[in-house]
Amino acid sequence: MSRKIAREIAFQVIFSTNFQIEKGELEELINELIKEKDIKKHELAEDIKYIEDVVYGTISNHSEIDKKIESNLKGWAVDRIAKTDLAILRLAVYEILYRNDIPYKVSINEAIEISKLFCDDSSPSFINGILASIVNEISNV
Repeated sequence: MSRKIAREIAFQVIFSTNFQIEKGELEELINELIKEKDIKKHELAEDIKYIEDVVYGTISNHSEIDKKIESNLKGWAVDRIAKTDLAILRLAVYEILYRNDIPYKVSINEAIEISKLFCDDSSPSFINGILASIVNEISNV
C-alpha cells in the first residue's frame, strides 16, 4: 500500500470519529478499509503503523489540533467547518505538529488531494489556506 492510500484510510477513520465511535470500532474500521482496498495485512506493517499513529494521535491531541485550526480561521469557528474538511485538516495538522518525518509540503499537498476526492470544489483552497497559515505560524516561532 502506498502512503497515499494509508492517508486516505486514516482520513476515513478520523472522519468517523465525528460520530461517537469506540476504540474497538476504530480498529475494526481500519481493518475493514484495508480489506476493501484488497491489501494483504502482512504486506503493509509500516502503513498500518502510520495509520494507527495518525488516527490515535489525532484523537489524543484533538483539543490542541482544533485550537491550532481555530486560531488560523478568519471569522469562522471549528464547529462551522464541514466534517470532511475538518477531518482532513485534523489529519494534516497532526502530521505538521507531530510527525517530523513528513515535510510540511507533503502534508499540505496530500490534504489537498484528499479534499479533491471527498469534498466540494471550494475545499482544496480553503484547506490549503488554513494549513499554509499554520505552517507560516510555526515557521515564525
